[in-house]
Amino acid sequence: MITSAPAVATTREKRLAYIAWGAVCLIWGTTYLGIRITLETMSPALMSGFRWLVAGTLLVVYMRFKGEPLPPASRWGGIALMGFLLLFVGNGGVAYAEQWVPSGIAAVMVATAPFWMAGVERSVGGERFTGRTLLGLAVGFSGILVLVWPELTIQTDDSRRFLIGIVALQVAALGWSLGSSYSRRFSRQDHLLGTTALQMLAGGLMLTAVGALRGEWPQFGINGRTSAAFIYLSTVGALGGFVAYTYALRHLPVSFVSLYAYINPVIAVALGVLLLAEPFDLRIALAAALVLLGVAVVRTGASGTARRIVPVPRGR
Repeated sequence: MITSAPAVATTREKRLAYIAWGAVCLIWGTTYLGIRITLETMSPALMSGFRWLVAGTLLVVYMRFKGEPLPPASRWGGIALMGFLLLFVGNGGVAYAEQWVPSGIAAVMVATAPFWMAGVERSVGGERFTGRTLLGLAVGFSGILVLVWPELTIQTDDSRRFLIGIVALQVAALGWSLGSSYSRRFSRQDHLLGTTALQMLAGGLMLTAVGALRGEWPQFGINGRTSAAFIYLSTVGALGGFVAYTYALRHLPVSFVSLYAYINPVIAVALGVLLLAEPFDLRIALAAALVLLGVAVVRTGASGTARRIVPVPRGR
């Protein structure tokens, strides 16, 4: 995983890197909307599984065309574990939740990943909690409480499904944090594109298998709108975002690149409101502000290593 940008970059490289960073903000901010649209006719596990199988296959074809080797079989077990945590739990949890949770709110909830990352790092003897970290956790989770309070007090079928979705998003964020921590410790020397391709294929196979076991085939359908969203997620969302993210990291400070995590939810909320008429009122705005404020405090309150680390690209 890349943890720092090169010391020197040409003016042209920096200009392209800023464009790439903007593309990351836009692309990964739009994937929540794309997922929500695909779920209009597609079932969550099968859609996610097919998405990553398509993206992984395209990446493998590209690598073979360039003559680049895939990681050796001895590394496949660890890569499969990362595929399980990052894509099966992380991305699959987002798709499952968006059946009931608006795409903008889902993006805000996924932004809590640094909370879980702080806990994971502390549990494995890494970064210790500071006073600012604990303050950030309190502020962020207060935002979640503001968001779900009406559903906790009014028990209806819709409110229960919404709460299930919120829990699924937190499980997804935890899975992403565990996968990122594992990747940082055990896959530093692995070939970046090869590892990513096999992660996509492993996660895609797991999600497809679960979708088949859950009997999702009868609920899986396509039309022009959902097909376009699926193609966008499998190509621009998965591969385009990843390439742009990697290029930006190579030529810009990591502390700047990491700001995409604050912009993605804003874009997702705006698109959900404008294109899908998703709800957005003062309570939701307050909850989102508290969550993002908490994330900011946690990131600045952690030890110096936390400031330098950007999680493996999620390719949502």
